[in-house]
Amino acid sequence: IEKMQGDGEKDHLESPSPLTDKERVMIQDSWAKVYENCDAAGVAILVRLFVNFPSSKQYFSQFKHIEEAEELESSAQLRKHAHRVMNALNSLVENLENAEKVAQILKSLGKAHALRHKVDPVYFKILSGVILEVLGEAFPQVVTPEVGAAWTKLLATVCCGVSAVYEEVGWTKLSTSSG
Repeated sequence: IEKMQGDGEKDHLESPSPLTDKERVMIQDSWAKVYENCDAAGVAILVRLFVNFPSSKQYFSQFKHIEEAEELESSAQLRKHAHRVMNALNSLVENLENAEKVAQILKSLGKAHALRHKVDPVYFKILSGVILEVLGEAFPQVVTPEVGAAWTKLLATVCCGVSAVYEEVGWTKLSTSSG
């Protein structure tokens, strides 16, 4: 079938194939271990994001000027957001069998970040990379290369889903984002 639209079509081509049952089980098993350390893992992920990609702090009033990792770690706003990130991931992982529920989660995530927070969607890709990096370092016995590959596929699916929502709400037209 010919592509329908011209622009904005490139992203959809990157959409990975659905998770296999084996991949789903690997994600759920590894997540169970990560989620036991939910808050510590969430904080580690966000601190790494904000230290390595300082521009991502611009959306957070309380710590956008903080540069030190230790100080970021103790920010209440950061800890609260870390908790939300981990809960969102948990909802996704718990509902991997349910494509409709996953789509629903991504839709509300995408809408909130596009319309309310006005976060550039590139940060979802950046955060995905940071999640993979931190989980691989913090849980090396659990997140083997094979498990990492399954997570990579899941997070690519998340990024595609969120990008589609951004497109739906007309993000490209909304933002002439100046750094």
